Amino acid sequence: MREIALDTETTGLDPASGHRIVEIGCVEMMGRVATGKTFHVYLNPERDMPMEAERVHGLSAEFLADKPLFAEVVEDFLLFIGDSPLVIHNASFDMKFINAELVRVGADALPMDRTTDTVRMARSKFPGAPASLDALCKRFNIDLSSRTLHGALLDALLLADVYLELMGGRQENMALHHAAMAEQAARDAQNLSHFPVRSFPANEEELAAHGAFLAKLKNPLWKSVN
Repeated sequence: MREIALDTETTGLDPASGHRIVEIGCVEMMGRVATGKTFHVYLNPERDMPMEAERVHGLSAEFLADKPLFAEVVEDFLLFIGDSPLVIHNASFDMKFINAELVRVGADALPMDRTTDTVRMARSKFPGAPASLDALCKRFNIDLSSRTLHGALLDALLLADVYLELMGGRQENMALHHAAMAEQAARDAQNLSHFPVRSFPANEEELAAHGAFLAKLKNPLWKSVN
């Protein structure tokens, strides 16, 4: 199954307050493994960059000034994601920004039910434990050495690895196979227990043949036992 790990960087926390997307990163996955195909773009937000946001992702208004507008890349973005499910860390945040941008250019909003939220997955699997992307990378021993700042494409690549681990890791199919084999063996053993015990007594001819065979043995071991 094709899925897309997706991440965004923004100028702030709420599009309703005028904040915009400044970076989109997407990673294609097949069978929950990244294929190497990506979509990545920086965007001109058509507004200033608050210092708090710049400290998070390092993208300045000057750097973004000559980057394309969302309206210029929306077709490429939608073509890349297609109708594939979207895997997003804290999906409600990214989706409200993506949908705000889509609505702004007259496109249809994306439904939330096509998303998988890895924050929810992590909190369900590890109750009470930190569920940030950094924390999950450390839990699964995923290399974070290149992540000095947040970046949409880098975070989407990390997210693809985290998602794979949350779904059971690279050995998931093998583990399921072994589990299925064990369950089948247990069912077979249970079924065998329902068969009645069968008896195969020897007839007179067989007993006579057995006695004649024993008479031919010289000094059999059982005769030497006191």
